[in-house]
Amino acid sequence: MAINLQKGQRISLEKNNGAKLQSICVGINWGAIEKKNLFGSKTKEAVDLDGSCALFNEQKQVLDVVYFGNLVSKDNAVKHSGDDLTGDMNGDDGLDNEVITLDFSRLNPSINYVAFVLNSFRGHDFGTIPFASIRIYEGTPSRVAEVFAKYDIAHEANFAGHVSMVMGVFYKRNGEWKFNAIGEPTKDRKLEETIDTVTKNYL
Repeated sequence: MAINLQKGQRISLEKNNGAKLQSICVGINWGAIEKKNLFGSKTKEAVDLDGSCALFNEQKQVLDVVYFGNLVSKDNAVKHSGDDLTGDMNGDDGLDNEVITLDFSRLNPSINYVAFVLNSFRGHDFGTIPFASIRIYEGTPSRVAEVFAKYDIAHEANFAGHVSMVMGVFYKRNGEWKFNAIGEPTKDRKLEETIDTVTKNYL
């Protein structure tokens, strides 16, 4: 049974049988923008959304960032599937365009926070994208076991006018990993600014 979290909800990542969660994925699926020209024909404008992951220590210092320019964390715990520059050009294919995986068993013990953020690289307003959904789930890029959070950033009014957001933060308390489903747009334009916002407001 999937846990569909509301924004701001926090959950433990210990399963009912007492086992600890080992691996999670953040999948992002979005579409290119359809534009009609003067004579009624339609063209597609590519949309480049970038999922990224920032790793912090207990003192809230950034130790590593995984993004399209750095696909694997230093400890090999976080891996990025690679940069998708266009989105789905022919309608929603139902597949994630970018996937970031996190293996808790490989994570450097000094890491206390793992934050996932999203930025629109070319500045496309989230509200102009025909569809854009995010899911944070237990499993692998090819197998979804349990969904922790889903966000529809194309059709929720509060995302219109924004080009960046904080998806969620995994955080460690007394040796246990927990998850905060944030799902909030920010006023930032670039990845560095979004990470700074996470540091100030969401850890």
